[in-house]
Amino acid sequence: MTKNRADIPEKYKWDMTAVYPDLEAFEADFARAEALIAEYGRHESTMLSSPTSLCAAFDDYCTICRIVEKLNEYAARGFDVDTSVNSMQSLSARVIDLFRRLGAESYFLTPYLLKLDIETLEKWYADCPELQKYRRLIELELRRKPYTLSDECEKLLADMCTGLGGQDDIYSLLTDCDMKFGKIRGEDGKPVELTDSTYIPLVMSRDRRVRRAAFNKLYEGYSQFGNTIATVLNSFIKQQSTFARVRGYASSLDASTFEDEVTPEIYNNLIDTVSKNLPVLFEYYELKRRMLGLKNLHMYDIYPPLVAEFDKLYSYDEAVEQVLDTVAVFGEEYHSTLSRGLLTDRWVDVYPTENKRGGAYSAGSYDTDPHILLNFNGKIDDISTLAHEAGHSMHSYMSRKYNDYHVSDYKIFVAEVASTVNELLLTNKKLRESQDDTEKLSLLNHQMETFKGTLFRQTMFAEFEKLLYELVEQGVPLTKELISERYYETVKKYFGPRVVCDKPIAYEWMRIPHFYYNFYVYKYATCISASASIVKRIEDEGEAYIPQYIEFLKCGGSRSPLDSLRVAGIDMTSPAVVEDAVAFFADTLTQFRELAEKLGMIK
Repeated sequence: MTKNRADIPEKYKWDMTAVYPDLEAFEADFARAEALIAEYGRHESTMLSSPTSLCAAFDDYCTICRIVEKLNEYAARGFDVDTSVNSMQSLSARVIDLFRRLGAESYFLTPYLLKLDIETLEKWYADCPELQKYRRLIELELRRKPYTLSDECEKLLADMCTGLGGQDDIYSLLTDCDMKFGKIRGEDGKPVELTDSTYIPLVMSRDRRVRRAAFNKLYEGYSQFGNTIATVLNSFIKQQSTFARVRGYASSLDASTFEDEVTPEIYNNLIDTVSKNLPVLFEYYELKRRMLGLKNLHMYDIYPPLVAEFDKLYSYDEAVEQVLDTVAVFGEEYHSTLSRGLLTDRWVDVYPTENKRGGAYSAGSYDTDPHILLNFNGKIDDISTLAHEAGHSMHSYMSRKYNDYHVSDYKIFVAEVASTVNELLLTNKKLRESQDDTEKLSLLNHQMETFKGTLFRQTMFAEFEKLLYELVEQGVPLTKELISERYYETVKKYFGPRVVCDKPIAYEWMRIPHFYYNFYVYKYATCISASASIVKRIEDEGEAYIPQYIEFLKCGGSRSPLDSLRVAGIDMTSPAVVEDAVAFFADTLTQFRELAEKLGMIK
């Protein structure tokens, strides 16, 4: 229920005065950032003249970034709690322009750094100990040297890029604005407008007629634009493949995983391990068929929940108590910090209000507290969301507290680990403590859906995406027919012999925006795999393991993602990590099936 923001007690809203006490302070920092950006170009002629000059170039760059990121935190969070306030939108636009201007003024930083050789740098580290703190940052940039072209070619590529790209914008405009799907009859028999937003609630309906109508109508709409969408996707993949080849990467996958500081073996290990364990997913779909009382499970039958939504409501204070009880296992520093953030320091903007951004997230900057946006309605899923976002915030808090600014950001590859650990621990705790079978079934159902959607579905997308890039790199043009045929084959593999793969599902690839993010989706699956392994060790080893996990949270960007996870005892090169996630799913499935059978719910 949307509340009037003025009626919400201050303790349930962000305290943005902790970032800047007033607009005057914001403007003072803005002016300071402008002045520093305008002066930054002076480093171009000096940064390679001595180790102290190189250190000064990094110092000034980091100083500017910290100011601009703090400015952005103030403007962006202010806009998100009331998107109707034009003044906050204007502040955000001005800060974005600052980022652009900094990029333009500091364009020389990386290419000039690549001119240095290892021998010179080692001597400079010895001569200027202060430069040592930037070693990790410098080594990250020097990794690019084998894939960096001449100055002339780099400038040409940079100039070309201003006129390239935009495929994701074209796709978004087409699918979000231009495409219309018409109407279907809802559960009450009245016409309902079908959009990408209304599709999921409709396909989750308990009324099979509604699900089937929504499924067929949506993909009928997409199929009419299939040639256009295939052309846009082909253009995007060809562009990524061309850049990878020009720079000397073995493949687009090599180029993408290089940016993640991992290897294609991690990607392939995920697909191979999940593929070997698909029978447990097939068991889930068979359970769903039986519980829905269907002769055959069709593609439009896979989304309805297996149990009715647990209708108990919780206050936000009860949710905080449950989350804090869950994370007590992490020790005093973690627990007391999060307690302060949730109870006194106002890290969270809690309730939905008019013109507030929807959904949930965790944000923040090096010089501010974390900020969690919620739209809390008191449902059990809202408690899970709070635990999830608190995991993000504490990962960021620890990373910033224990690292210098320039190595405080962790990579996307590990970004969902801490959040998912919290979520899984909360569910496990509630399952142990609950005396209500309906609540237990709801929790188990939610957990199964999380693994199905994050581990198995995202791996399916990852396997399909890899196939598309391989086709393009072999010189095969991607057409609507070819993409749809290959997608249909992939779907059949991941849904097994007992699910009817209705023909329209061949067009589902058209509605997946992540295919324009260049090998992004696999990270969802690797993160939940790492999280499942960590939770298993917490459950098995207790307090003896916790220091390893806390050290992982403190790594930030000071180590590679793989090395950071090794600190937590997680080796992502091993199939065992993904197998832990599969086992977690299988155990949840078993618990759900046994309880449902006891209650006579399986037909």
